[in-house]
Amino acid sequence: MNQPRYDVVAIGNAIVDVLAPADDGFLARHAMTKGQMQLVFSPEEADALYAAMREGETVSGGSAANTIAGMAMLGSACAFIGQVADDELGRVFAGDIQAGGIRFDVPAREGQPTTGRCLILVTPDGQRTMNTFLGASHYLPAAALDRALIADAAYLYIEGYLWDPEEPRAAMRAAIQVAKGAGRKVAFTTSAEFVIDRHRGDFHQLLDDGSIDLLFANEAELVSLTQAADVEAAIAWAAPKVECLVVTLAERGALAVRGGERVTVAAAPVAAVVDTTGAGDLFAAGFLHGQTHGLALEDSLKLGAICAAEVIGHVGARPVADLKALAGELAG
Repeated sequence: MNQPRYDVVAIGNAIVDVLAPADDGFLARHAMTKGQMQLVFSPEEADALYAAMREGETVSGGSAANTIAGMAMLGSACAFIGQVADDELGRVFAGDIQAGGIRFDVPAREGQPTTGRCLILVTPDGQRTMNTFLGASHYLPAAALDRALIADAAYLYIEGYLWDPEEPRAAMRAAIQVAKGAGRKVAFTTSAEFVIDRHRGDFHQLLDDGSIDLLFANEAELVSLTQAADVEAAIAWAAPKVECLVVTLAERGALAVRGGERVTVAAAPVAAVVDTTGAGDLFAAGFLHGQTHGLALEDSLKLGAICAAEVIGHVGARPVADLKALAGELAG
């Protein structure tokens, strides 16, 4: 097998995040569940919510895109596959991700809908409540896949959030086949409990047929996925189905299980939790960077914890500090 040119190629939602402060009363008035993500299905609804929000900050986002951005900062060679529209936000997204040294060359889509956006309300306790209008990212076709690119990456990384719409779901299934056919590994993040509720059968099938080598989930997602009584029972169910299982435990750190090895690390210290947006995405960035650069499980988990701690210390889902400097020798 040829040595891959890229460490990771990711497929995910290409969206722009709009982050604004809010109080619990605002969430209640708009029937939002604090700390959760809900989909906004119409551009009119998205526009109305945006108009009601306080002034905020606009940054490129998307779960897998955040992960790739973090990996690139650590020194990984990365590429991204996602769909934007031919509009201002689409150009913002493309410019941001390419500026990070990440390959992104999927042609923009003409016409409606617009580029996706995620309206994020950040409460004083650092919790984020997300309202996502997926827009053009719903329309990523299998024809947009660069199969040679996928085959030239050590890992294909895909996010559960994009499993909802039919067109990108078919594209991701095709991408998995390409990666597996080239002898590469597939990493998958479950993303959210509501995604699991809708696609539990599909995700079980992916696990059962060996399509997933590395599974990321937080403890609530893993329990939801497995429908086990508790997280330990969920780990016992899921770990034998993948080469490596990674479970994030919020302020209690994270654990990984690979074969007969199980490792747990504490959360990295953070002065104050400002905004938890992107914590899981950046944890995955650190862990994947570690795994593609030959680190042991424990060191990969520590690197993930460092990256997650950086991103929760400020508003926004992309790092602002030098991750490579923070990581020191762990970054390689």
